[in-house]
Amino acid sequence: MTQRVTPTAALLLTIPPVLWAGNAVVGRLVSPVISPMTLNLLRWALAFAFLLPLAGNVLKPTSPLWSQWRRFAALSLFSIGGYNALLYLALNTSTPINVTLVGASTPVWMLLIGQIFFGQRISGRQMLGAALSIGGVLLVLCRGQWELLLALRMVVGDVYILLASMAWAYYSWMLAHPSEESASLRVDWAAFLLAQVAFGLVWSAAFAAGEWALTPAHVDWSWSLLAALLFIALGPAVLAYRAWGAGVSRAGPTVAGFFINLTPLFTALLSAAFLGEAPQLFHMLAFVLIVSGIVLSSRR
Repeated sequence: MTQRVTPTAALLLTIPPVLWAGNAVVGRLVSPVISPMTLNLLRWALAFAFLLPLAGNVLKPTSPLWSQWRRFAALSLFSIGGYNALLYLALNTSTPINVTLVGASTPVWMLLIGQIFFGQRISGRQMLGAALSIGGVLLVLCRGQWELLLALRMVVGDVYILLASMAWAYYSWMLAHPSEESASLRVDWAAFLLAQVAFGLVWSAAFAAGEWALTPAHVDWSWSLLAALLFIALGPAVLAYRAWGAGVSRAGPTVAGFFINLTPLFTALLSAAFLGEAPQLFHMLAFVLIVSGIVLSSRR
């Protein structure tokens, strides 16, 4: 059944891209004063503190969570521990505009991972859409200079966000195939998110420990850093997840998927306002290619 996009649903589905764009810009702003793995750990520790009063029962010994701990450990590895850590790592060497544009290729990776690991067939229309989106990603990677592809000169942050996009795609397929035991936890959005955050903190702590042991990790505390941590913990981590779930329930996942691609547009606007990184012509062309490919591949 086709669901109509009401003004309320459109508003709910627009809030997450705005917050995710803000996450990329804030992550870039604080990258000189805090190491990426440490930033990811502190972000989710604060999110855990926010969610605990709302859904602390999910952590009780009698909770159905513990019979599904392997599944939630995997979910949190690909999302909280993997995707978000790679995102902040990417922002150390790449711009927020590039990061979100390359990240907009995630639906393409969903097609490929769906076929390889979950037996999902790919149609000719989807293959054409994937080619358009990959063309947009390549345009970002070469900064609008196609000859750079021949020299394989890429910013390492772009590679990190490609890996992050693959991790998020696999995470999304896992969400689309829930086990019967974990279905009860999905009724309560706060409980479902807190279950992932609890395991995600273990991964984040392990990666942060490795960062402090193997690299010159650092944290330069200030009030601005604390404000940034509060924003990325409460906004992109908690509020965006809540708004996205409510929007998807009203408009359906197919329609909601198109709203993800608003993130690069909002990132370009926020980067121009706060970082002085005005979008270039190749960013606009890449955005058109990526969105065109995803729209084409999503049509029935």
